[in-house]
Amino acid sequence: MIYTNTPKKIRVMFTPFRDGLQSSFGGKVRLKDILPAMEYSAKEAGIRHFEFGGGARFQAPYFYVNENPFVCMDEMRKAVGSDVDLQILTRSVSGVTLTTQKIKALQLQAKLMQKHNTTWDRNFDYMNDVDNLVRTGKPIVDAGMHHQVCVSTMGLPFHSDKVHTPEFYINIVRELLKRDIVFHSVCMKDASGTSDPRTCYETAQGIKKILPPEVILWQHTHDTASMGVACYMAGIAGGVDGIDLSCHPMASGTVQPEVRSVWHALKGTGYSLDIDETKMDTIQAMLEEGLKDYEFNPVTTSADARVVGFPMPGGAIGPNVHMMKEAGILSRYPDVLAEFPVVVEAAGAWTSVTPGSQQYWLQAFNNVLLGRWKKIEAGYGRAVLGYFGRPPLPPDSEVVKIAAEQLKLEPFAGDALEAAPDTVALAEQALKERNLAATEENIFLVAAAIVPGKAMELNEGIRFLTGNAKISLPLKKKAESTRSSAPGTPLSAPFTTVCKVVEGAVTRNFEITIDPPGSVPAAAPAGAVSTAVSAPVAHTGKRVPVYSPFEGNVEVVQIAVKVGDAVQEGQIVAQVEAMKANHDVKSPCAGTVLSIDAALGGQVSSEKPIMTIGA
Repeated sequence: MIYTNTPKKIRVMFTPFRDGLQSSFGGKVRLKDILPAMEYSAKEAGIRHFEFGGGARFQAPYFYVNENPFVCMDEMRKAVGSDVDLQILTRSVSGVTLTTQKIKALQLQAKLMQKHNTTWDRNFDYMNDVDNLVRTGKPIVDAGMHHQVCVSTMGLPFHSDKVHTPEFYINIVRELLKRDIVFHSVCMKDASGTSDPRTCYETAQGIKKILPPEVILWQHTHDTASMGVACYMAGIAGGVDGIDLSCHPMASGTVQPEVRSVWHALKGTGYSLDIDETKMDTIQAMLEEGLKDYEFNPVTTSADARVVGFPMPGGAIGPNVHMMKEAGILSRYPDVLAEFPVVVEAAGAWTSVTPGSQQYWLQAFNNVLLGRWKKIEAGYGRAVLGYFGRPPLPPDSEVVKIAAEQLKLEPFAGDALEAAPDTVALAEQALKERNLAATEENIFLVAAAIVPGKAMELNEGIRFLTGNAKISLPLKKKAESTRSSAPGTPLSAPFTTVCKVVEGAVTRNFEITIDPPGSVPAAAPAGAVSTAVSAPVAHTGKRVPVYSPFEGNVEVVQIAVKVGDAVQEGQIVAQVEAMKANHDVKSPCAGTVLSIDAALGGQVSSEKPIMTIGA
């Protein structure tokens, strides 16, 4: 039984305004909907430590909500006051992105995060590569923030006595203590909530014994497997000084345990929380009011014991389920989960925290849809080949060979930061070409959205800065209002339709937006082109539409042919993005491209063709 004769106050970082948003909604929440609850939490409830940025909550605002994350951070500081610690989450060599970055990008990141009111930076490496942690921790220290270094933990979906054991985790801290790096605290970070209580206890006890007394020990977990409270109790018994907690409606399930749950569990133990649990009722009511229009996915609000076999972070399960639903393939979800142990073991057992979780997920997804190892996902392949650092175990040699062949890359054993693309230079060039202001914030917004192989016109930073941001909020669906078809009924909002014009053998499709009198004309989407260009050649055969391979809505990210081009059956003619990865669209027949029916960056489904082929 956990008990102490010497009363100890456990510090709490309050997470509903970052991890709660990410784990529940993929971070796709408007600032105005949560800011009143955050202000009350600080000024009335007296909470002094919040998680407020980084992770998916940096990219999501401008990727999907049309909000500047730096402005969000500034507004949050105004709401809570000047004497509160505000913490971000960064991903070692990836920073707040999903790809590797050069050190100058991470230096710019640290500078901007500190400028925009960050006081603590929790930095983790999903490979648990100590070299990566040392190199990426220095910019955090140099910027003047509290540097919290992480030991990334998880429960393995297969047996190993070499990695993800207490001794394995303790050795990471031993190695850090030998290096020339300053850190002010250590966090045992379990993004999937799959570590068992005994491992938490023994790891905390072992780390606490070797840490200098001034370095505090923190613990982070998710309640996805219903073990969050038990693991926190075990960690506290082992010497943990601080934990992460949330508040309903964004607590438990895939999020952190609830303040009231842990407060209740600690009764009579001699341990207590430095947070007023009596204020949670009001905070919950304010959050429920602010989020009343949002659709809570049962997958993210419910515990799922299956996660011990597919160790996915709470912040990844919800978005991935949402994307599968959007793409119309949610029925394959159990199959992807079943493939997880295979991709984890083959990769070398890196922890399933971003970007490692996404790499695992996408490779399992590809294995299920296309056949095992038939298509190596670019991030997974680069990670297996060593471009993100050293995995805890040697990856499967056959998978390494396949990844090298498919990606046309050699295995790499050097510095991941040096091998990364110069995203800052690419961002500066993109801004200059478009006559956009090259402020440090704008440069970083573009740099943080760069993905190898993705057209710059589809870069979310460019789209945001040019007023073409994609807005995708998980709002409840409202009943569609029916507009009277009686003559003379006025339009109340812009109305878009498609007009098809046929002239003999030539067909032209035009997307037409009708603006009601006095309204502001609707802006054309980024990368938009005429939705169909007339074919310069006549044809007498049948017209064959080319559709996305997904039933639901996906984005067109590449159109590889133009009107008039001859194509062969099976030729790649376009690509769509689903599950944050590009998927080929192949011509179903040989023939000539008659029309391009979708815009680059536009949404299509299995019912809306990308192009039409004359067979």
